[in-house]
Amino acid sequence: MSLVAPDPLRTVPLPLREQAGVRDRWLTERLLDVLPGLMDRAGIDLWIVVGREYNEDPVLATFLPATWLSARRRTILVLHRSDDGVTAAAVSRYPVGQFVPAWTPGASSGSDAQWAEVRRFVEQAAPERIGVDVSEHFALADGLSHTEHRLLTEALGPWADRLVPAEQLAVGWLETRLPEEIAVLHQLNRLVHDVVDQAFSPEVVTVGETTALDIAWWIRQRLHDLGVEPWFQPSVLLQRAGVPLLEEQGALLPAVPFDAVVQPGDLLHCDVGLSCLGLRTDNQRNAYVLRPGETAAPEGLRAALRAANRLQELTVEALVPGRTGNEVLAAARAAAAVEGIDGEIYSHPIGYHGHGAGPAIGQWDEQSGVPGAGDYPVHPDTAYALELAVRRPVPEWDGQCVRLGLEEGIAVTGDGVEFLGGRQTEFVLIG
Repeated sequence: MSLVAPDPLRTVPLPLREQAGVRDRWLTERLLDVLPGLMDRAGIDLWIVVGREYNEDPVLATFLPATWLSARRRTILVLHRSDDGVTAAAVSRYPVGQFVPAWTPGASSGSDAQWAEVRRFVEQAAPERIGVDVSEHFALADGLSHTEHRLLTEALGPWADRLVPAEQLAVGWLETRLPEEIAVLHQLNRLVHDVVDQAFSPEVVTVGETTALDIAWWIRQRLHDLGVEPWFQPSVLLQRAGVPLLEEQGALLPAVPFDAVVQPGDLLHCDVGLSCLGLRTDNQRNAYVLRPGETAAPEGLRAALRAANRLQELTVEALVPGRTGNEVLAAARAAAAVEGIDGEIYSHPIGYHGHGAGPAIGQWDEQSGVPGAGDYPVHPDTAYALELAVRRPVPEWDGQCVRLGLEEGIAVTGDGVEFLGGRQTEFVLIG
């Protein structure tokens, strides 16, 4: 079974051996078709990525072959932009996948010899700007450790004057998605939806017996059984009439305990993210427990969901390539204010990492903009977790306010913004 058009992921998950083949093929395509343009955009003609076993640069992990679960000893990758594309070489004791071996350890195979080979490679390439992974604003682009930076600088001698932060290049590499990766993200997000639908059903929930914590652990176990591990502990929150939101760290949050038993009339909310094929998802969905005689959630709750959907649409409309994350946030919030929507927007890139590199579009506790990460622009061929929440009084709950959160995967491409695997527009009903 392989990932081929028209259905790149016929079953989730693929056997591990086939996943490895897919990931290595993606890496080859990214090195050939994605990296040259990113290096040109960043103005870097040589990129040096260094990591040691158990202290890997986050970027380094995305270059390793799928069978490598970590760096081995000191692994140094050198990527040189030339008129012919990018030469990807490894100055490493062991062969590194499709990277060209640039060092053959002999009798003198210590670290001095390894760094000397890096110096030789740099001298032959004669780059104008040498990128290294140091960044003030993006942790994922700040993976060059203090020791490795010192040793590299010492080894390069006068060439060290050409070292520059590779922040823009590292973030671009981490955030850019291949069309096939986006196609797979569609299916992974649909899988999450299916698992949540199953979790929010009588198959899992016995009203009056099952707790929110029971549901969260069932989701985690289900993902594990499917072979798609979560990248964070799933959570399930309850809101119910008579238990108003509680202010915590400046925000109004649900006050029902995590281990509370699910009761008729409860509003359930989950936050779930999985890992597969080196990619991540991040989703939040909502369910309502029907009271006797009910066939739908109260209109007040449905109005809150419609408001959250509308805030999604306003954020998507503002998500224009070229705008910074802070500009997207400001535009979406201004549009929401015009329509009287009370809520917060705190969306983030997603891909290799759950909270990925790229423009921050607000944080739940920072709605005026995020310095640094929010100043980075939106680029096409990227993916995001469209995460937000609205607050709205529910007449059927005597005017008690609910906080309704939604989070769905989206992709920004040359054709616009698309929801990955669809989005929730109606409550899952438990009854």
